[in-house]
Amino acid sequence: DDQIERERASQCLPGGCCALAAVYLMGKFYVANAGDSRAIIIRNGEIIPMSREFTPETERQRLQFLAFLRPELLGKEFTHLEFPRRIQPKELGKKMLYRDQNMNGWAYKKIEEDDLKFPLIYGEGKKARVMATIGVTRGLGDHDLKVFSSNIHIKPFLSCFPEVRVYDLTQYEHCPDDVLVLGTDGLWDVTNDKEVAGVVMEVLTSYEPNDPCRYTMVAQELVVRSRGVLKERGWRLANDKLGSGDDISVFVIPLGGPGNYT
Repeated sequence: DDQIERERASQCLPGGCCALAAVYLMGKFYVANAGDSRAIIIRNGEIIPMSREFTPETERQRLQFLAFLRPELLGKEFTHLEFPRRIQPKELGKKMLYRDQNMNGWAYKKIEEDDLKFPLIYGEGKKARVMATIGVTRGLGDHDLKVFSSNIHIKPFLSCFPEVRVYDLTQYEHCPDDVLVLGTDGLWDVTNDKEVAGVVMEVLTSYEPNDPCRYTMVAQELVVRSRGVLKERGWRLANDKLGSGDDISVFVIPLGGPGNYT
């Protein structure tokens, strides 16, 4: 992340990206995630999460705590407190539910002038944004990202530090159908873990266990199904819901050797 910052001027590389990495070392898989990509292991039909997404909702308390410690980062335009909805001026003096960086649940407070500011985290689910700008809270780059029509930098709230999970391959006897799936959010926005596992098993069983292309075909099928089919109303999935409009990158990595399977 520091290197991207140093080179952004000379290389003319604005913007940023998420990062998901899997490293095999001495019998263990180390999966590091910074962003909203996802990794899962499918072993004997069981789904084992190897990452979690970093969004304004999942990192609410970290973001609020930083804003609490350094209120100058909010540019006098935002409040670090969260409310169920935007506060209206006519509600000054009334009580409303809120939560801060120390709270998992909600409590009541009397609405003050500062509470009328725009919330640090606004929206829910995939629509949640930090300072109404970005929906991912970890990744690389974005050093020049600012709130629209302002001089407020968002980078201080974005972390480049990944969460690392470890999977010990030596603890289990893996077969050729056991895999590690890495995918960008374009896959997971429209496909859940169970559906991905279903596609994995469906495609793998249609190929011989010793056929090395079977894993490539699984990745390809996951991409195709997530994008959908182009119809009059846009890209549609098999259930007629909208397909993914984001980039879709998928890796399928076998955990077991070919062996002699029938």
